[in-house]
Amino acid sequence: MFEFSWPWLFLLLPLPLLLLLLKPAASNASTRLRIPSFAKHNLTSQSIEPHARRLNPLEWIIWLLLVTAAANPTWLDEPISLPNEGRDIMLAVDLSGSMTEQDMAYNGQYVDRLTMVKAVLSDFIEQRQGDRLGLILFGDTAFLQTPLTRDVKTVSKMLSEAQIGLVGRATAIGDALGLSVKRFANKDESNRIVVLLTDGQNTAGNLNPEDALLLAREEGIKVYTIGVGSDNPRGFSLFNVGGSSGSNLDESLLKKIAEQTGGLYFRAKDVAGLQQIYAELDKLEPISADKQTFRPQSSLFYYPLLIAILLISLKVMLSTLRALKEPN
Repeated sequence: MFEFSWPWLFLLLPLPLLLLLLKPAASNASTRLRIPSFAKHNLTSQSIEPHARRLNPLEWIIWLLLVTAAANPTWLDEPISLPNEGRDIMLAVDLSGSMTEQDMAYNGQYVDRLTMVKAVLSDFIEQRQGDRLGLILFGDTAFLQTPLTRDVKTVSKMLSEAQIGLVGRATAIGDALGLSVKRFANKDESNRIVVLLTDGQNTAGNLNPEDALLLAREEGIKVYTIGVGSDNPRGFSLFNVGGSSGSNLDESLLKKIAEQTGGLYFRAKDVAGLQQIYAELDKLEPISADKQTFRPQSSLFYYPLLIAILLISLKVMLSTLRALKEPN
């Protein structure tokens, strides 16, 4: 579809003619005074005015092209459906030393908790088309690995590159929740959700979990907490030989955070359990069904402008050649 952004500018088309008609007649008189030889050739003001008050066709075309460019001709393509925007999800993932405990069965073998979380969480991330995701990693403290973005591939890649002990061996749950709340500033237009995943209890950080919980409640942010850890006693940790098999998990704190923010607490003891949790989150926090569309538009003003410039250049060249051919 073709349209002009400012079609009212075409009202300026008669402007050159109006300026010529309103030009003071005194200018002709002054011309006759400066060049008295016009009199003997009978070039009176009447013979000059018709030419002075007339634009040649090339000048009219140039003016038309300039006005057309100023009106900004635009081509609108067919509407394109956009992904629905319904959720902002901040993923807070524990990288403490206990996440190395090998008590999770995955693909026929036991793997450490972080490996299992990466495998299942990556699938969850890739299915979040239309959502904005962010990633926070925490250990002794918490740091923002990826800000809220629709580029889910980048979020998945950043998670896959996360390593145990990257930010220490302790567990700063309060810092992770507090940083998540902070990153949701000025995001009131969508559902704001935190998915906090940990296998331990708060043992470090600058912010108490109770204070972070208060901030989340004041901001109206839902927090879904996930406690990771199997009850299998065969657990083995690089940082703690023998492992704890999830015994250090502070379920009471995680339940409290979830309940007081309107979220839910889940316990992930195996891969199937974690997959079920993510499927449940889809049901609890659905994307709005309202469709959004976008019409790509291309501005075409440079076409008439370029043609006008070329015609002006041509006119100047012709005038210059004509002047060079005239005898001195």
